[in-house]
Formats: sequence, C-alpha cells, structure tokens
Amino acid sequence: MTQSPPLQGVRVLEFAGLAPGPFAGLLLADYGATVLRVDRAQPSAHTANPPPPTSDQLTRRKSSICVNTKSADGIALLKKLIVNVDVVIDPFRPGVLEKMGLDPEKVLLQLNPRVVVARMTGFRRDGKYKDMAGHDINYIAVSGVLSMLGRKDEKPYAPGNIVGDFGGGGAVCFMGILLALMQRERTGTGQVVEANMVDGSAFLASMPRFATKAPIWGAERGTNTLDGGCPYYDTYQTSDGKYMAAGALEPQFFGALLKGLEIDIKEIKGDRLEKSTWPQQREMYTKRFRQKTRTEWEEIFDGTDACCTPVLTHPELEKAGHDQRPIVTLKQSPAFAVAEGESGSRMAAQGQGAGVEGGGWHSKGLSPGVNGEVVLADWLGWSRGKQYSLKDGGLELGADARPRL
Repeated sequence: MTQSPPLQGVRVLEFAGLAPGPFAGLLLADYGATVLRVDRAQPSAHTANPPPPTSDQLTRRKSSICVNTKSADGIALLKKLIVNVDVVIDPFRPGVLEKMGLDPEKVLLQLNPRVVVARMTGFRRDGKYKDMAGHDINYIAVSGVLSMLGRKDEKPYAPGNIVGDFGGGGAVCFMGILLALMQRERTGTGQVVEANMVDGSAFLASMPRFATKAPIWGAERGTNTLDGGCPYYDTYQTSDGKYMAAGALEPQFFGALLKGLEIDIKEIKGDRLEKSTWPQQREMYTKRFRQKTRTEWEEIFDGTDACCTPVLTHPELEKAGHDQRPIVTLKQSPAFAVAEGESGSRMAAQGQGAGVEGGGWHSKGLSPGVNGEVVLADWLGWSRGKQYSLKDGGLELGADARPRL
C-alpha cells in the first residue's frame, strides 16, 4: 500500500527569490510539503484579477500571499505565520532578513524554537565577496569549478546555471533542510541552515578536484579523460547534424564502440590510453560518425555495452512522450507525480497522484497572491477581515490577531 509522501504535513514559508531558493521549495513540495510563497505587495494582488505570474517558474504545487513587508503590521503577520510553520526559506543576500526585523536566531527561533530557517546565498557569508552581487557564473568561478570546464585553448565555459543555482545551490539547501528536520525529530528544536553556491558547487566537484592530483585530470583544461580531451569520451556530429555521445572508458566497452564503428583496433597507432594517439583517434571517430545519421547509429548501438547514446534534446523527448519524474524514487512513499496521467496506475518511480499541468515540460508560473488565503485558512483558520486585512496590494495582521493586553 502506497504511503503519503514523506513531507506531508510540513509547512514551508518561502520568501520569493531567484532560482536556488524556489528550487529547494519545489523539491519540498514534490515530496508532500505545503509551500506558501511570500511575494511583495503589489496592485491587484488578492483580487479576482491578480497580477501576471512572476518570472519564477519553479512553482509546482505552491501558493502565494503578498505581504506589506515595509509595514509593521505586515511584519507582524509574518511573525504570526512563522510561529506556525516548520521551514522558512530565505533567498536574500546577507542582512536582508535582519533589516526586515526577522533575524533568524534573535527573532525567528525565539518565536518558534522548532523552525528550520534555510538561508541560501551565492557567496560565502564570511568570505571576501559576501557583500557583492553575483550570479551562478561568479559563484562557480570563485569556487574553482569554472576553471575546469571548457575545451583546450579556449576560455572556461559556463554550463548554464545548473552547477551553481541548482546543483550546488537549491539541491544542497534542500539536503540541509532535510538534515535539520531529522535532527529536530531527535532534539525537538530547529536551527539555521546556511547554504551557499560556492561551497555547494565546490563539494559537487570533489572527485575532479581530487583527480587533479592524478593522471586522469592532472593536465590543463580540456586535455584530460573526462573534460573533453579524451576521444572515446566525447560527442560527435552525425550526418544529419545531430550528435552521439561516446563514453567507452573501460576496455570491453571500448571494444564494443570500435565494433559498432567498424574500426579495427590496429588502426589506432599505439595504445589508446596514450594521449599521443588521441588526435588521430578523434579524427577517425569524427569521420566515421559523420557517415551515418543519428538514427542509424542508434540502431547500431542500442542494446550494446558500447556506452554510446544519442544526444537528445528536450523538444525531442517531449514529442516522444518521455515522462518527467521526481528526483528520486521512494518505493513505499513516492513523491507526487510530475507528468500528467492516471493517478492509480503509476509505478513508484513516476510518483503518486495525477501530476501537474504542463507535466514538467512547461510552467505557467504563479501569480502573486494566488491561493495563499486558502492556505492561511487551512493552516490557521484565518480569514480576511478578521485575522488579517488587505492594504495596498499586501496582507497585514488584523486587529483580531494582535496580542491582547
């Protein structure tokens, strides 16, 4: 019998921010938590004609309230909420939450000793860059990771915002929240979780960093086994302009690759492991892959141990009906499903429930103020005009919810 997702009943207050904070909130929501995003007050929020969705698309299963964070009553409302939540996600630069009067240790944990306050920054809070603005490329640059990415004789290559924002940022923050919740089960108390993308991305690069002391990654960028230097661990263009990816490192897999390419190992003038042979090998593989379409190469390599696969694009996957799934499978208590489908006929890997609109391929985002009042009613039994009011596009604590003298 399938159990509820493991975070069912966990209440999360997520301050609106950029990619890593919302990604941590998305992961929490996928595994059952109720996530309420706090947006800034703005005209038409909490009305029948809400503002357009924000640029944040990581909004699956979330709701929103707009709060007047510059007013005393707006901050008072947040304090009342924090007393009743399990997790607060702080995506701001150092000092912002403190300026709002919501210092995590001096205020939030005093209000609610069980709360977990997850603070997500780019740079380290105690480093030389702590007061500077930055983006993913800057965080992975000072972490040492960016210097390892790119082709030989070319400048370092930024891999989108995957390594910093999402891998070293949001996913690491999510892990920190789970660890703090586990600790709370034993101690009964919450704590502050500090995650930053410099340390997060550097930790993800532990193996490559250690490998720089060994032959596998000890040479300059783009000349090593796993960074584009090795010809049998690379991508190759096919006759139709598409690509195949080869990763045949072990001898038996390399043999299967050569068999599929119809190349005799004797054509390699020397030991394949010797870097002196790599230019010649790359030339051979480049010419051979260009002789067939990607589909033809797939027919040759599918089902083999050649470690050779097509480089698929997201539009191709979507068109083919590939289902987006939760990040990890829990066999007894799966996450909520992402892909749309019948809720009663899913494998655990696909998640439980009917999925979400867009199926993980596109998101309409979340308009500020949408469905947030439903969450307030569900969590606390609050209603507008009693415990809170709407003023200038934001919610504030009402007279009925203020402490009585």
